[in-house]
Amino acid sequence: MVRDFQFPDGFRLLPEYFDRAAQKILLQCVREGVKAAPLYRPVMPRTGQPLSVRMSNFGPLGWITSKEGYRYGPTHPVTDQPWPPLPERLGTLWADIADWPCGPDACLINFYDMNARLGLHVDAGENAANAPIISISLGDQALYRLGGPNRRDPTRSMRLSSGDVVVLGGDARHCYHGVDRIFPGTSQLLPKGGRINLTMRVVGRTL
Repeated sequence: MVRDFQFPDGFRLLPEYFDRAAQKILLQCVREGVKAAPLYRPVMPRTGQPLSVRMSNFGPLGWITSKEGYRYGPTHPVTDQPWPPLPERLGTLWADIADWPCGPDACLINFYDMNARLGLHVDAGENAANAPIISISLGDQALYRLGGPNRRDPTRSMRLSSGDVVVLGGDARHCYHGVDRIFPGTSQLLPKGGRINLTMRVVGRTL
């Protein structure tokens, strides 16, 4: 990390966008969603190494990773059932801040326990490569790291708290980012601790 890091155009952090009451409603939406589409532990392509994050999805498409590679699909890889629909509150958030002419096709549900991490990566599996990505944090704080378009570019770390919203649009949409650690006990939203990250994106539609 460097002190003179310049945030890329299109990056927005909206602290405490959702208050406590709204967070509880979103959490209930997640609980209902994972009843229909249970959290599962995906694996890395080729190696089959399990990720430390468990996940599910909302919306007509869900992000899936397996030994065969990354892809989006209409059904849960374990139950083979359709993903649950996107909650109305998330659709409203997208309409309010995305500045994009169509809604999201997918919303990833990622659950981080106290030991989970997510390495630096660029989300590049979508046809609508310039559509923004919007993510919502619920639960314990996370140390989020943002870099540039190249893996070796300088990075900047910041804590994301429950209710915070991050937008990766414009140049930021093509920048490396990841989660280095979770800070246990920093939120009481999830009774057993941990963090949920909801990430909305456009997959198959292009302008």
